[in-house]
Amino acid sequence: MSVADELRKLQELRETGTLSEAEFEKAKAAVLSGGAAPAGPAPPCVPPSPASLEREARLWAMFLHFSQFAGFALPVAGLVVPIILWQWKKNELPGIDAHGKNVVNWILSALIYLVVCGLLSIVIIGLPLLAVLGVLAIAFPIIGGIKANNGEVWKYPLSIQFFK
Repeated sequence: MSVADELRKLQELRETGTLSEAEFEKAKAAVLSGGAAPAGPAPPCVPPSPASLEREARLWAMFLHFSQFAGFALPVAGLVVPIILWQWKKNELPGIDAHGKNVVNWILSALIYLVVCGLLSIVIIGLPLLAVLGVLAIAFPIIGGIKANNGEVWKYPLSIQFFK
């Protein structure tokens, strides 16, 4: 088989989707440098193992809980980033949906508690409650993230169940 025939065959394999662009370039370089082209199509991609999928789900669940801290950098980011992560990963990784619901339930509950504490600060009692809410807004995502990394789904205490 001539070099031109081998290149033509590689081009056909690339056009049919059998070879990716990177595989095509690698095989083309091998043919042009005098090496032989691969005899057949590239081996199929191996799906991830259940163990690696579980590890990835735990990692993303932890990121989901910790993403609430984005609100300390940009006020709205603490609400938007967790929702984006939840919606982005909930269909491809098992368990993310439950973590996302817990996180969003806590965020919405904390916003309600913030408004109530703000109103109660008129009669002074709201100020210490605001301090407690601030501590919980830091502690709960840390606990949730650690438990998510251990494979546990943790319901935030004091959160109102908007999503079940």
